[in-house]
Amino acid sequence: MAIHIVDRRLNPGGKSLENRQRFLRRAKALVQGAVKKSSQDRDIKDVLEGGEVSIPLDGLHEPRFRREGGTRDMVLPGNKKFVEGDILPRSGQSGGKAGGPGEGDSEDAFRFVLSRDEFVDLFLDDLELPDLAKRKLAEVESEGIRRAGYSTSGSPTNISVSRTVSRAMARRVALRRPRPEELAALEAELADCDEARRAEICARIEALKTKMRRIPFIDPIDIRYRRFETLPKPIAQAVMFCLMDVSGSMTGHMKDLAKRFYMLLYVFLKRRYRHVEIVFIRHTNRAEEVDEDTFFHSPASGGTLVSSALEAMHDIVRSRFRPADWNIYAAQASDGDNSFSDGEVAGRLLTDKILPASQFFAYLEVGQENGMAFDMPNSALWTLYERLRANGAPLSMRKVCQRSEIFPVFHDLFQRRGPQERASP
Repeated sequence: MAIHIVDRRLNPGGKSLENRQRFLRRAKALVQGAVKKSSQDRDIKDVLEGGEVSIPLDGLHEPRFRREGGTRDMVLPGNKKFVEGDILPRSGQSGGKAGGPGEGDSEDAFRFVLSRDEFVDLFLDDLELPDLAKRKLAEVESEGIRRAGYSTSGSPTNISVSRTVSRAMARRVALRRPRPEELAALEAELADCDEARRAEICARIEALKTKMRRIPFIDPIDIRYRRFETLPKPIAQAVMFCLMDVSGSMTGHMKDLAKRFYMLLYVFLKRRYRHVEIVFIRHTNRAEEVDEDTFFHSPASGGTLVSSALEAMHDIVRSRFRPADWNIYAAQASDGDNSFSDGEVAGRLLTDKILPASQFFAYLEVGQENGMAFDMPNSALWTLYERLRANGAPLSMRKVCQRSEIFPVFHDLFQRRGPQERASP
């Protein structure tokens, strides 16, 4: 018998899910371009909520059949204005172009509402995590085994002796199966009794033996097998370290830029790994691990020693996140200030301890709100990291000043590269 499955799930616009998916496949390039353009002017929270995008109507033409050859005569009564080949404008428009005020609605753009997952999928479609060759992604899972109670059938090797015996004992007690001790006592009494008593004892012994045969010591219904079930176990997990300078030179605008980058990096990792943990380390002249609210909002004072944050990260990795078990990602945000005497110490920590254990390390240098990234002078920290990268350190570095630059920077850091480009970040 043939089974027909009809998918009647509806999207917010009331169209069938299959039609929606077909449209996204056909107009993916246009929708993806609109998503990237729209994301530059949005807050991260708005981007993750999806929303409405506009795409040009020119890319949405439906396929159609055309007659080749032959003649076709049509009579249009009352037509004195149009001839064959003329394009008829829509009502309220002239030639399909956007009209001015009072000239009707424009038909040059098509507005389409994307869900949160659709929006993020399209935005991240051509991005990838770097250097994941040594570990598999979280979508690839291995099967683990865990105990799942008991069953009445299974392999003889999985018989639970204790559970089987306890159930057999409970059954024997409930059915009043004769005990071996009772039978042994009657047989001992039989050896010393007279003839009148002997017949009675023999009958009693035979009745007990008959009842014992009817009620076995262990019945098949008593047997219990240990039951196991497979458990999907993600074989990849990630930890994301957020390092940020919170000295007085870091303004609220700079912290906001850093927060947006951290949020986007977290969302990206969360879509690639089943389990992602975040560690917030803030520093002035000393570093400390804090919660997210303290990380972004609690004031702090003091100088700037980047090495204190790197040392704190190294200690946390050693104590809680073994590189053999965790994919380690780090993102550092700073305005570039650092003590002159701290440069060499920070460089050694980074090249000898942090980078060998990390999958990815990004440095984001944030500038003033009214500045431009390409006008930012090279700071002490930028100069240090640039020198380390020139010596082969796998560092990714970018400068940002405006909120709209966060997404292009993120896209640039994670865009797909060829093998030769991956070798030199």
